[in-house]
Amino acid sequence: MTKIFINTAIVLAMSALTQQALACASCGCSLNSDWGTQGVSNQEGFSLDVRFDTLNQNQLWSGKGKISSAAAAQTTNTQTQSNAEVENFTQSHTLNATLDYSSGESWGVSVVLPVIQRSHETFGASDLGVVDAANGYASRTTGVGDVRVLGRYFGFTEQKNVGVQFGLKLPTGRTNQMSSDGATAVDPGLQLGTGTTDMVLGVYAHDNLNQDWGYFTQALYQRALNSSTMAAGDFRPGNSLNLNAGVRFEGYESLKPTLQVNARVVQRDSGSAADTYATGGTLVYVTPGLIAPITDKLAVYSNLQIPVYQNVNGIQLTPRYIFSLGAHLNF
Repeated sequence: MTKIFINTAIVLAMSALTQQALACASCGCSLNSDWGTQGVSNQEGFSLDVRFDTLNQNQLWSGKGKISSAAAAQTTNTQTQSNAEVENFTQSHTLNATLDYSSGESWGVSVVLPVIQRSHETFGASDLGVVDAANGYASRTTGVGDVRVLGRYFGFTEQKNVGVQFGLKLPTGRTNQMSSDGATAVDPGLQLGTGTTDMVLGVYAHDNLNQDWGYFTQALYQRALNSSTMAAGDFRPGNSLNLNAGVRFEGYESLKPTLQVNARVVQRDSGSAADTYATGGTLVYVTPGLIAPITDKLAVYSNLQIPVYQNVNGIQLTPRYIFSLGAHLNF
C-alpha cells in the first residue's frame, strides 16, 4: 500500500493542470495535487489534499527575454496602437483543497476548491513613453476561485496505469473586482475567476523503469465553452495545453526525490474586454520535488518550479520560481 501511495503522490505532484493561469501564461502554479485523478492509486475510498502555492511575478518579460520598464514604456501595444502598459508586480498565494473518491477498480472523481489571495500593481501606460505611476492602479483581493470537477477512467489495462481525465472548471470565482481606488475595473485575467465554464480533457500513463525508478507522462487540454461578461465587455480565456513528463526515485524509505519537466502552451485571451496583446505564450519548467511519507495514510510534499524557457506574447510579468507545499491524507 505504501508503494501505491508514493506513486500516486509523485504522479499528481508532477501533473500540470493550472487553475489560475488566466491573465498571462505564467499567472498560476502548474502543479496539481489532486492525486486520485492520475489513476495510480486503485485503493477504494476518499482522500484529502491541501496544497499552498506561492509565486511573485516581478520581472517584465517580452518574447523570450527580459525587458526593462523604460523599454516597455516605449513599446507599442499592437491592440491599442498606443504605448504598452508597464506592470510592477503580481503576487499570488493559493490554497487548493481537493476531495477525491476512487472506486478502487476503474473510475474516480475529484473536486478542487481554490482560495486565492492576489495583490497587483501596475504603472499603466503613458502617452510620453515613460514609467508614470499616476496612470496605474493597485488591487488586492482574497476569495474563492473557480472550482474544478474532474472524473477519470483507468480500466483500460490490468495494471491500471493508463487513463483518461474529463471534467469541467466552473465559474464560481468573482469577476467584478475593482482596484483599490474603487474606480478602475481590475483586468479580467487578474479576477478570482474567468466567468466561463471550461472543458478539461486529458490522458496519462505511468510505469516502473526498474525497482528504484518510475516515470509518468501526461497531456491535458482546457478550453472555455462560453464567454463571460466583464465590466469592459465579453471575455474568453485562451485555450491551454499542458505536456508533462517526470521520473521518481524510490530507493530511500523516508524521502522520495522527483524530477519533472512541465511544458505549457496558452493561446491569447479573446473578447472585447480581453488583453489580446499581453496574454498567452509557451513556458517550460524544470521542477525538482520531494515527498516525505509520515504514515501509510499521510504524506507531505514540496515542489520548486524553475522556468527554463519562456516565450510570451507582448509584455508580461513572470516569476523567477513557483514554490508549493502540501499534505495528502487517505481515509
